[in-house]
Formats: sequence, structure tokens, C-alpha cells
Amino acid sequence: MKASPLQKGDKVGVIAPASPPNIENFKKALPFLKELGLEPVIGKHLYKKNGYLAGKDEERLADLHDMFRDPEIKGIICACGGVGTGRIVSDLDFGLIGRNPKIFWGYSDITFLHTAIFQQTGLVTFHGPMLSSDIGLDSVPEWTKKSFDQLFGTEDVIYPESLSTIETLVEGKADGAVVGGNLTLLVNSLGTTHEIDTKGKLFFIEEIDEEPYKVDRMLNQLKMAGKLSDASGIIIGDFKNCDPVKRDRSLSLDEVINHHIIPAGKPTLKGFMIGHSSPSFAIPFGAHGFMDTQDLSFRIESGLRKGS
Repeated sequence: MKASPLQKGDKVGVIAPASPPNIENFKKALPFLKELGLEPVIGKHLYKKNGYLAGKDEERLADLHDMFRDPEIKGIICACGGVGTGRIVSDLDFGLIGRNPKIFWGYSDITFLHTAIFQQTGLVTFHGPMLSSDIGLDSVPEWTKKSFDQLFGTEDVIYPESLSTIETLVEGKADGAVVGGNLTLLVNSLGTTHEIDTKGKLFFIEEIDEEPYKVDRMLNQLKMAGKLSDASGIIIGDFKNCDPVKRDRSLSLDEVINHHIIPAGKPTLKGFMIGHSSPSFAIPFGAHGFMDTQDLSFRIESGLRKGS
């Protein structure tokens, strides 16, 4: 199930379903939506704070439901990630979301919502840069801004060769629905009713601020849960600031990744600027993707519905 592309003049809801945004960065980012020709509608509780959460669980949940319920809202963009979506995911009204398919955009802690929404409703969502986290920074790469073009068109999403150096870990071709997101959140889903399903899918992972020994733990858990062997192929995004603090007492990040990923034997490409990277390239989750290690290509069908 895919939402319709946005049109100039459309209203888009802006919510914080996890942590509160950096207000200064958030306010700097709002004019960008207007430059795109969109009218931002701020969630009622976005500016609230409850410790490390953007308001109480029921308030953040209400903002999300209100945006899906309002027929004038054509898309929903998250201000930031942080922590907290796991606290509200089991209370999501998936019937409401399924009856009102619209663009849902974010990453990081939003991973839990991407996984649950796609697996419960079939709605394609977007793993993309956010307002406070990315657009409101002092320097914003053009490719980060350009990712928002996906909101308006139905062309295939093709990762640009010029954006980063892509490497092959395991040779081959693979295709399937693209799923995944932040490594920590994917591991958090295991054993829950919203456990990530990778069977026959292109499995994407990315991370930030985790040392190799923690990445090792998480990849090992995914491996033991069958998530690597179930996938048709693996796409490795940016692992920002995941180098060891004490290098002489640590395996390298590459050693950890290679140890778990290569034996899975699935076609694997790494080096994508997708996730907590700068620039941050957006991809649709749930749409059908294709990867080929021979030409280092990664292509995904549009996350939006063609035609009326």
C-alpha cells in the first residue's frame, strides 16, 4: 500500500513521537518545508517535554493518530528521533493508519514505527532525514535536501554513484521489499509482536555512537534470531561514530561486521550514506528493491502510488 505524492500547497503534519526536538534547530528547519511548497502543521504536543520524551506517551500517540485521521494532512514528517517510540507502538491504531494511507517520514528511533506500520498495514513508509536532526543544522548537504524530492514523484529511487564509495562484502544479486533501519531498534523488536521480518527481503541496517563490542552483540543476536539468513540481501548504511574508544583492546568495526555478515552468504553491499550520515539519503521502506554487486547498484521502486 502506497500513499499519493504530495502536491504544492499540501499540508504536512510535523510530530515528535520519541524525544523532544532541539527547538532552535527545529525552527530553523521549518522554512525548508515552506520552500518545498508545503504547509507545516505542528502537532499539539510537539513542544512538550517529559524527561527524555516529547510529552507523555498518550500525548505523542495522540499527535500521530491526529495526523493520520485529519484528511487535510497529506504527509507526516518527524522532527527528530531519540527514544520512546517503543513505548507507544503497541497502542497504535493500525486500522486508522490503514484506512488513511499517507506519507510517514523519519529514521533512527522511528525505526520501530516503520517496522510496525509496514508489517501491520502494508503501508510503505520513508526512512529519511528529519527536521531538527538534519535540516536545522548549520550546514545541510544538498543531497540531504534533495531526498525530499521523493515526496513529490513516482520515479524509482536510485542510490547515486557519486555520493559514497560502495563496497561488496558478498557477491550476487538480490531483490525484495526493503526493510530495516537502526540496528539498536531492530534488535529491540526481537521477541515482540512487532519483531522485524526479513524473510525474502532486502535488509538495511545503520547505527550511531555504538562501539564495536556493542555492534557485535547486536549483529550476533540478529544472526541467532535468523534475521541475516532469512534476508535475500543485505544493505549496510552508515555506522557513524562507531569506532572503538580503546583501539588496542577492541576489534575494528569492519572486523565485527565481516564476522557476522559474510558467513550469512547473502549478497551484501556496504558504504551507503543512509542513516545518521551527512548527507543522509532517503529510501522507502516496504517498496521493492534491487541490488547487484557487479555494478554496485541499489535501486528501489517509488514509495508513492502512481496515478490517481
